[in-house]
Amino acid sequence: MFTELLGGMGTLLYGRRLYELMAYWGAPVESYPQDRQAFAQVWQRPNKWVYSRTLGDVRAPNAQLLREFDAEAIRALKRSSRQDLSVGGAELATQALEANLIDELHFVVHPLIVGGGKPALRPSARRKFELIESRSFDTGAVYLRYRVDAL
Repeated sequence: MFTELLGGMGTLLYGRRLYELMAYWGAPVESYPQDRQAFAQVWQRPNKWVYSRTLGDVRAPNAQLLREFDAEAIRALKRSSRQDLSVGGAELATQALEANLIDELHFVVHPLIVGGGKPALRPSARRKFELIESRSFDTGAVYLRYRVDAL
């Protein structure tokens, strides 16, 4: 499912923590187990805009480091791109939602109890969401896709 979702993406916009997690997939595709190579290949293809004030550099394929969130730069990219953009990371996604840059939200909910945690979105990002797709998996995880109503 994740390979399929990333397949249509032209640019991935990441916050620091999510980038650090996903950078694992930047090694040569052949270095992954056979069943993981398709995902690595699909992840490496898109451009990646990594937002961080603390990272020194980014080394993933097609990645560039940006220090500040710039809604107008993203809006211009969105207008000019033939492919979808993906925004990942709670803080970055909230900023993009507040700037009315998000058309859809995709969540995968895993049934784990780990403590307090961080909300997926800050209360300031409150919008109306319309559920347009859901899928459950044998692991107990649930995929939820929402359309975002513009303000």
